Amino acid sequence: MRISARADYAVRAVLELAVRQGGGPVKAETIATEQDIPHKFLEGILGDLRRAGVVDSRRGGGGGYRLAREASAITVADVIRAVDGPIVSVRGERPTGLAYTGSAQPLLPLWIALRANVRRILEGVTVADIATGVLPEPVRRLAAEPEAWENP
Repeated sequence: MRISARADYAVRAVLELAVRQGGGPVKAETIATEQDIPHKFLEGILGDLRRAGVVDSRRGGGGGYRLAREASAITVADVIRAVDGPIVSVRGERPTGLAYTGSAQPLLPLWIALRANVRRILEGVTVADIATGVLPEPVRRLAAEPEAWENP
């Protein structure tokens, strides 16, 4: 599985809004500068996040972006789905829409299990968790495994 630049930037943008929550709307230029995200690329991402109900926007001199709901109610999965669609796909299709025959039949439950594990992690971490620096225990436990940091 790969996390796209679009998804990475979206999570970082939402995180930037979370840590600035309560301070009024944040301009896209500020997010772009703070997170080193190309401004034009960020504008498209923010539009997707707005359409998905993750962020709100306000126009004008005092305008900008803010979270549409509490950071504790927004999961990393919500953000990724808003900009990239389904969390795990195979050849652009959801695993449940696939069918294999013959010796490839065991692939389908493998892809389903992969999706379930990825969803369990991404749906179990909120933007508030990241903003406070306190990830859920299962995530901390997995990240603490030395093998998790190795690139085979």
